[in-house]
Amino acid sequence: MQILDKLKDSQSKLNQELSKVIIGQNEVIEHLFIALLCRGHVLLEGVPGLAKTLLIQCLSNGLDLKFNRI
Repeated sequence: MQILDKLKDSQSKLNQELSKVIIGQNEVIEHLFIALLCRGHVLLEGVPGLAKTLLIQCLSNGLDLKFNRI
């Protein structure tokens, strides 16, 4: 249970940080967390201007990961 509590706290903190920059994309952010926990892949599709790149940049910064576009 301690691991789940720690995971929930970490997810909440990261979600708060992402919500400062990314507005109105809560469902996308939640799906990204699920994919990370499952060690899966994510393909973000959408019209230009939905902050897809910015979302991934902020997520990679928050998790201290390297970011590259394909």
